[in-house]
Amino acid sequence: MTHAPRVAAWRSMIVSVVMCFAAVLAVAARPTQLIKEDSQLHLEQMVPKSFGDWRIDESIVPIAPPPELKAVLDKTYDQTLSRTYINSQGQRIMLSIAYGGKHDEGMQTHRPEVCYPAQGFQVFKEAAGELLTRYGTLPIKRLVATQGPRNEPITYWVVVGDQQTRFGLAMKLAQVKYGLTGKIPDGMLVRVSSIDRNDEQAYQLQEAFVGSMLATLSDKDRAHIAGRFGA
Repeated sequence: MTHAPRVAAWRSMIVSVVMCFAAVLAVAARPTQLIKEDSQLHLEQMVPKSFGDWRIDESIVPIAPPPELKAVLDKTYDQTLSRTYINSQGQRIMLSIAYGGKHDEGMQTHRPEVCYPAQGFQVFKEAAGELLTRYGTLPIKRLVATQGPRNEPITYWVVVGDQQTRFGLAMKLAQVKYGLTGKIPDGMLVRVSSIDRNDEQAYQLQEAFVGSMLATLSDKDRAHIAGRFGA
């Protein structure tokens, strides 16, 4: 019986903490100010058509997603960019960027784990990792999508506001952080992939491509595309 008051005190403290946390989330759930207007950002202008040893492969015509998926993407994102680049050795990298001026859960639809199966692919070898650049490490996720003989290793990352993050708890925390300031963060999902039977070889090429792309961007545009390094 002597422990009863102490137990009651701990329970009261826990309830108070939970209530405070709920109050914080309530505030975060009602941000009112957009971090940036869509008019401030133009993907077509931001990402050069050529950089380093890479240039757009004009012979490749982007394949449109199924109508159902396209309708969801159009509703979720303000801008999308899809290009295929080629280097002097004839190696190709596909770049896809989806941008939403108001980040929300709809961003999940453009995750390779979601959009590739929606187009008939199977997804394997999912793993979180880091991509080393001259500016620092970029948190990424890698996976492989297959369809018949096609083997497509994929590297992608997500940015909320100017914060490098990953889907899941880290993204939730980034959203709450902005919500506490009354701001609505935008979101950027960037994907690079290539057709290659050798996964590791593909990832090395993708890392070189990303490094070359980031090096040609201004500091401001680099923060949009890859978030703030060392933040």
